Amino acid sequence: MEIINPPSWVKPVGYSNGVKASGTFLAVAGQVGWDEKGKLVGDDFARQFGRALANVVEVVRAAGGRAENVIKLTLFVTSKEEYLGSLKALGAEYRRVMGRHYPAMSCVQVAGLVEPGAKVEIEGLAVL
Repeated sequence: MEIINPPSWVKPVGYSNGVKASGTFLAVAGQVGWDEKGKLVGDDFARQFGRALANVVEVVRAAGGRAENVIKLTLFVTSKEEYLGSLKALGAEYRRVMGRHYPAMSCVQVAGLVEPGAKVEIEGLAVL
């Protein structure tokens, strides 16, 4: 994989503008912050985020990959304000799960998620 950030642009923080990759693609369905028994880990935004991200990586691992194989993440959040207000805690959760690997990312505020109580859902794309 090769990280693509145009040299004349401001360096992105916490994501990459593009990732060039070849191999077997794995699409990871949207994951929420639930544990292996299907229960949300609580009401805390950062905690749900960390668990949802860990769930994405767990699917990648089950396919034979690692966090570094993730090339794209899409975050769906129910509150932009809660997301922005939790950035420090989100950064800590992100580094705990992904280390210093920053794939291309998008964040979209949505009116709601299918899972009751879920505040964030994360889907991913990986190259194995």
